[in-house]
Amino acid sequence: MADTAEKFRERGVGRLNKRFGVFLDRDGTITEEAGYLTDSKRLKLIPGSAEAIALLNRFKIPAVVATNQAGVARGYFEEFMVKECNKKLKDMLGRLGAKLDAIYYCPHHPDVGIPPYRKNCDCRKPKPGMLLRAAKKFNLDLSKSYVIGDKATDLEVAAVVSVRPILVKTGYGLGEILYGRAKWKIKPIAVCENLFEAVSFIIDKEF
Repeated sequence: MADTAEKFRERGVGRLNKRFGVFLDRDGTITEEAGYLTDSKRLKLIPGSAEAIALLNRFKIPAVVATNQAGVARGYFEEFMVKECNKKLKDMLGRLGAKLDAIYYCPHHPDVGIPPYRKNCDCRKPKPGMLLRAAKKFNLDLSKSYVIGDKATDLEVAAVVSVRPILVKTGYGLGEILYGRAKWKIKPIAVCENLFEAVSFIIDKEF
């Protein structure tokens, strides 16, 4: 009886406490699109990105980066460069009063490179592996969460795990709107000028 009550309590608390999070693409969404980043010195914040993440922090909304980094598999740079860029990103945001709760990246490609990077993984967007790991770690309800990106492919994960997709016009975003709209596999719930506008949209909608 006690064991059954404990299991019920654990399941019930998990359901009741689940909250939403915001999943962010990195390149072109938080940072300027610079092609394949072979040097961390080229990593620069898009104006307003730090303020957007600080706003999520203020409302205690988990801010999680989920980024494809297939340049590793393609041999354009080594995995340490991804880690170096991610560390620099955290440092730059920290100096501006903003904090990411987690950064997940996928260095794989299903058709290019050699093992272990040539791999049909579960984490390369639009597959949901990175989001599922974050959801488990932070106890997130993905159906209430959001994904923000500058490419239609960043948002296609929404068809798999029912997160709510938002497109930003930074990075490749404007080009997606002007030239790629007919090929979109999923329609964003909002198209915003930049990350700050996207986060403001979420705050207005939720609070």
